[in-house]
Amino acid sequence: MLSKKMIRDIKNHKIQFISIFLMAFLGVYVFVGFGAESFGLEETANVYYNETNLADGWIYADNIDDDFIDKVNNLSPTKDSEKQLVLSSVGDFKNDPDITLHFLNDDDISKFYLVKGEEFNLSDEDGVWLDTRFAEAKNLDIGDNITFKVNGMEIEKEIKGIGYSPEYVYQVSDTSMIPDYNKMGFAYMSYKAFPMDSVPYNVLLVKFDGNATDYEKLLDDEMEDDYSSFVDRSIHPSFAEFQDETDQHKMMTGAIPIIFILIAMLTLLTTMRRIITNQRTQIGVLKAVGFKNRSIMFHYISYGFWMVLAGSILGFILGPITIPPLMFEDFKPLYSIPNWLSGFDFSFILAVVAMVVFAFLVSYFACRGIAKESPSQAIKPKIPKMSSSGLFENSRIWKKLSFNVRWNYRDAKRNKFRALMSIVGVLGCTMIIIASFGAMDSMEDMKSWSYDDINHYSSKLVLEENATDSQIDNVIEDVDGEAMMEGSVEIKSDDVKKSGMIVVLDGNELYTPTDDDRNPIEIGDDEVSISQKMADLLGVGIGDTIKWHMMGSDKWVKTKIDRIHADPTSQGLILSKEKLEDLDIEYNETSIITSHDVNDSYDGVKTILSLDSLTESWDEMMESSMSIIYLLVVFAALLSVIVLYNLGLLSYTEIKRELATLKVLGFKTKSLRRLLLTQNLWFTTVGFVLGVPLGIVTLQYMFSTMGDSFYLPVHLSLKTLIVTFLITYVVSVLVNLMFSGKLKKLDMVESLKDVE
Repeated sequence: MLSKKMIRDIKNHKIQFISIFLMAFLGVYVFVGFGAESFGLEETANVYYNETNLADGWIYADNIDDDFIDKVNNLSPTKDSEKQLVLSSVGDFKNDPDITLHFLNDDDISKFYLVKGEEFNLSDEDGVWLDTRFAEAKNLDIGDNITFKVNGMEIEKEIKGIGYSPEYVYQVSDTSMIPDYNKMGFAYMSYKAFPMDSVPYNVLLVKFDGNATDYEKLLDDEMEDDYSSFVDRSIHPSFAEFQDETDQHKMMTGAIPIIFILIAMLTLLTTMRRIITNQRTQIGVLKAVGFKNRSIMFHYISYGFWMVLAGSILGFILGPITIPPLMFEDFKPLYSIPNWLSGFDFSFILAVVAMVVFAFLVSYFACRGIAKESPSQAIKPKIPKMSSSGLFENSRIWKKLSFNVRWNYRDAKRNKFRALMSIVGVLGCTMIIIASFGAMDSMEDMKSWSYDDINHYSSKLVLEENATDSQIDNVIEDVDGEAMMEGSVEIKSDDVKKSGMIVVLDGNELYTPTDDDRNPIEIGDDEVSISQKMADLLGVGIGDTIKWHMMGSDKWVKTKIDRIHADPTSQGLILSKEKLEDLDIEYNETSIITSHDVNDSYDGVKTILSLDSLTESWDEMMESSMSIIYLLVVFAALLSVIVLYNLGLLSYTEIKRELATLKVLGFKTKSLRRLLLTQNLWFTTVGFVLGVPLGIVTLQYMFSTMGDSFYLPVHLSLKTLIVTFLITYVVSVLVNLMFSGKLKKLDMVESLKDVE
């Protein structure tokens, strides 16, 4: 009989039960879906790195011979090692793409991942195994020949295989901010394919036990003068970039969806209370005809239990199926990985269990009070709450307020929990929308900072490595340009080591270092400036001493930090040409910047970049983050609708008698609607005002996980505040309009006679 009653109740109050189902579904769907995406990134990388046996570290030296390898292998943590010759080359194509060549002596560490063609063969003198993304960009296939130009030599080989490398999950060229596979690639060959009898190996890949810091200390103690640098896996550019992406998504998809879960749970509480209040008389009748308290409680507990269980299971199933593939489509152009996997974590099951258990407990506590009442008490409607006049209500200001304001104030005072729930619901939704749109604002501000405040050039001419002084001088004179030097460095402070960039200025006016507030700063000829983000990572400040060296050089220098600059995209050092030469480091121009639009080709110039092309690359890079932002905004708006509608229903249920009284006294439906709208807007305003700063805090936390390359202060535009304001208030008004029909159909006689 009670089962039939439950089915009938669900049919008669389907909107209420659909809201329970949707809240449970949305909470679990967002949590599990985004969780499957973030854990999927981690699972994807782990599986790929394990299959290819990615190196734990890379030791760079000018010439790695058997004696060098023996020394490394004799270190107790070393498990395995493998030498390679790694060279930069230019492909014989119209746009001179950069192709990194790997000549292998073995293929057990950081193995080539084949997707097409023959397995890698160490005995093959004529074959090359090529980057699949580069091959696709250049329409190359198995059997085609490709020519590489390196150190004055031309190496022509037949493509025997196409695939991926775990060392190139993420790669960018010098001429682009995002991966452009038409301009770069990599190739693997046997050491027998090298055109000289002796192969000058320059990289030793190692697998070792323990942590990288201890291993590097051991290297320094045993063979400091024998190698130029050591790069462990955590700071390898490809590994670090993907790891930063993974960490950022795990943070976002771990923190923000929890907000959905919490709001869903709190809204379930209000919904179950409303259902119990609505059916108070029916509960009294059931008690009167002999139903036991246990049966009645089990009956009402099952309402929330089955709806929440169904919604949670559906969210658990659909989340990993729909969200990760959608997100992975944005990552595929940026990262070279053969197979993308959805992840799983035990917390997904806990989320479902938590939702169901919470629904059970909420229903239990909602029923417990009425279950203790006698049939004669339970059969009567609940006596309206009474509240005494406070200090504010006895003040002179109170008498000057309109009836609308006074009535809503007292109603909120009598129903504090409902008021709190309305504010929390709007607060959570506002916080998510602010964090989502604020991320877009900050990224746009980041672009403006980089390409308006710091870089003022129109064209950037990237020089070839072997460009002569006369060629460089000729280009500078012809384009009215300024030369500068950029390169990669390793910086150490105590036991902390980070990779970064170095910018060497030579009286440049088209490049302006800035401080944290985007104000221009001047760096003296005898000063060294470190970026704010790098200083934070190393834990140093002005006056401290750091140790650093240029990548590819084994010469370490110590310098004092004289200034701290801020740059959104380049973290490292800035110093003058004079300071660099004082440190006995050779100054080599790497690019020429000019305020003119340059389209002509020059001897010694590798490629020409326009500011427009760089900003376009930036926009493309940011597109990978847009999907998650748009999804969160949509889910937040949907959650806001469900929350406010549920709370509106609860409010209507609790004050139906008061509304009927007002209607009898002559209040029009329009006036009653305005009465409810006023209260709704009050709660929306408080939630919005509290949600904005909490959204900013959430955004700051998100940006703290963006990795070592980016420095991104929070920036919130007026447009974002207006859009967020409109979304929350429009939703509030629309929800209020949904109750117009209920107010028109309100039965005054029935509502007023309920308490007799």
